[in-house]
Amino acid sequence: MAVIAVFNQKGGVGKTTTCLNITAALAMMRRHPIAIDMDPQGHLSLACGLMNAAAPDAGILAFFKHKTPLSRLLRDTSANWQIISSSLGLSKVDALFGSDPKAATLLRHGLLEDLALTGEPILIDCCPMLGVLTLNALLAADRVLIPVSADFLSLQGVHRLDSALNVLEVKLKRPFERRIVVTRFDPRRKLSYEIYDKLKNRYGALVCNTRIGENVALASSPMHGKDVFAYAPHSPGAAEYKALAAELAASGFFDAGKNNG
Repeated sequence: MAVIAVFNQKGGVGKTTTCLNITAALAMMRRHPIAIDMDPQGHLSLACGLMNAAAPDAGILAFFKHKTPLSRLLRDTSANWQIISSSLGLSKVDALFGSDPKAATLLRHGLLEDLALTGEPILIDCCPMLGVLTLNALLAADRVLIPVSADFLSLQGVHRLDSALNVLEVKLKRPFERRIVVTRFDPRRKLSYEIYDKLKNRYGALVCNTRIGENVALASSPMHGKDVFAYAPHSPGAAEYKALAAELAASGFFDAGKNNG
């Protein structure tokens, strides 16, 4: 299986939007992706039409708190892919496991024991805060997809994140294949091109050629519990996420990696 953490510590960069629509694009490509909502806000769960379950221990929290097998937590979406949903109770995970050094590897072991045989891509919508949840996602993943909005503060944030991943690679003695995708790109603004060029100059081929623009359909689709392909299939946002998924697929980004089976 390929496990991809979709992560950026900065908010408002399109992290959940990217996870939602890349997962939906993979389903359209006749893959059978699984998404894991690791953000206590549960925005990915809401965006694909699933309300947080009434039980406070529902979704991925049941894995951490009760050791419920991940395969038992899968829920079907209307777009032919599956999700392990989140709930607000997930915010308690840091308090539950913060002092346990082994807690950061729980998700990795859970995936290897329960979902490794699927061979399909697993995308994790990460919590933006560095803590037990994010460490679980990063240690479970062998790939990291980093959405970066076309503004100066996001540019600085990706430099810090790249440095942190480099440190983690040394400690774990394994690489994290990564890609950077520029989001909220406005072709009318010179700054958008400047940010994209700076990223390209520093990170080269790690920066995706496909850029995701500002688009009403991308902003509106989660309100209707749909990905952009279901909500506005002919919109620029749908075309751009379809192109991004194809670009990443062509590079083997969604294929099974040596680190996770």
